Amino acid sequence: MNKRDYGILLGCSILYIEDEIDLLKHTSVILEDFVKNVYAVQNTKEAYEIIKSKNIDVIISDILLKNETGIEFLKRVENELDIHIPAILTTAFTDTEYLVDAIKLKVENYIIKPINIRELLDSMHDVVLPKTQQKEIVRSYNIIKTISAVTDSKQVEIIRFIIKNLDEEGILNYSYSDIMERIDVSKPTIIKLFRQLSNKGILIKLQNKKYRFYESRLTIPE
Repeated sequence: MNKRDYGILLGCSILYIEDEIDLLKHTSVILEDFVKNVYAVQNTKEAYEIIKSKNIDVIISDILLKNETGIEFLKRVENELDIHIPAILTTAFTDTEYLVDAIKLKVENYIIKPINIRELLDSMHDVVLPKTQQKEIVRSYNIIKTISAVTDSKQVEIIRFIIKNLDEEGILNYSYSDIMERIDVSKPTIIKLFRQLSNKGILIKLQNKKYRFYESRLTIPE
């Protein structure tokens, strides 16, 4: 099997539920080197509140928790919050009853303790990869749509840079000089493009070095 690129995990937020405090701390410290955020908790009550307030990409949960099983918790999240978050279950047991329940719930993977970190990272990678690929498809389409909104084909690299560097809220935090340092383009070219996008309501300046990108205002090509 090809070596996985763990770099795709760098933008992910992970919810990790484990009631064994030492294991929780140990695994969390390692995961922090590979992902954006690790929300580590010992019970599903705290986990539930985190899901309501944070954008979680993957849930890693022990099956046998104190108040409810990890499977029961995932079912509750789907039923009460009406969201499906990809999940990886961990357990020290190989009870087929839990395995069948996990399959019915469409849990992405099932890892037997003691946790092998490489196996866990591989599982996380495989869970995140389809979502990342979909984002790339959407991003590429946005580039095509944005290009259709301007007239100068030489500005394509700037458009690509803008879309690839938006944060989760659609904000670009770069000045003209920042962009010029990263791609070979002149300041007048950047100013011209930004003015065109601004006139169309696509890229609006909020303050110095901060612009909001409005995808909904893009011209969809015929």
